[in-house]
Amino acid sequence: MKADTLQFAGTLPDTLLPKHRILAYYGNPHSKKMGILGEFPRKEMLRKLDQEAERWQKADPSKPIQKALHLVAISAQGAPGKDGNYRLRMSDKTIRKVISWGAQHGAIVFLDIQVGLAPLKGELAFLEKYLKLPYVHLGIDPEFSMKTGARPGSKIGTYDASDVNDAVQFLSRIVKENNVPPKILVVHRFTQRMVTNYKNIKLDPRVAVVMDMDGWGPPSLKIDSYKDYIVKEPVQYTGFKLFYKNDMKKVDHRSNHKVPHLMEPEEVLALEPKPLYIQYQ
Repeated sequence: MKADTLQFAGTLPDTLLPKHRILAYYGNPHSKKMGILGEFPRKEMLRKLDQEAERWQKADPSKPIQKALHLVAISAQGAPGKDGNYRLRMSDKTIRKVISWGAQHGAIVFLDIQVGLAPLKGELAFLEKYLKLPYVHLGIDPEFSMKTGARPGSKIGTYDASDVNDAVQFLSRIVKENNVPPKILVVHRFTQRMVTNYKNIKLDPRVAVVMDMDGWGPPSLKIDSYKDYIVKEPVQYTGFKLFYKNDMKKVDHRSNHKVPHLMEPEEVLALEPKPLYIQYQ
């Protein structure tokens, strides 16, 4: 591949980004607490997604909305499990069920990995058969990548640029070998250490990389996190996560941040760059 084509990374024909804005519902159908995806019965959840998509489309008519379901397909656990890796892989039945929900509803699907203590490459391989489908994409969550051997949830984990590159190369190979449209990789982030050596992340025309601001709290805190960890360390595209419940929690009265509320589409779209991936949990 010619070097000059790399500047157009993630913009081959059929690439969703940057022509569209993706609106995703996050969670797991086995958990009401993990996110909106599992909080409500399927039909009600999809109806809410449709309503949210309409609000975002109205807020910015220039970007067609692509609806998405973002499934935690490999979930970090508080117990080590049989192999000692502190993670649980969802069953084939669960993964295919959510993929079918998306396919029937015109929504793409993201499969999210929380590795715990497991090597990322092994978890990527586990999901490969699903990622061969043209409308299935990938998310990786540094928060639960416990390189120190700590228990997930006891501290915030981390990925290096090399890990992100492994995921990009993996997806690029799938696109090439299976002749499917370019893939999207979502990397969650809300602290400095969650992604190290960001300048070493290598873009690929077959993969669009989204750095997703994943923190919760009042709008001022979320906006600060977006500026500090996403905008200041640019990779390719940006995302922004909204929490139906956690963003409404009251913060310490001594904090400088204002009263919490769930940010409206217009508030998020006032950010620069405007996020092209919006996730609700």
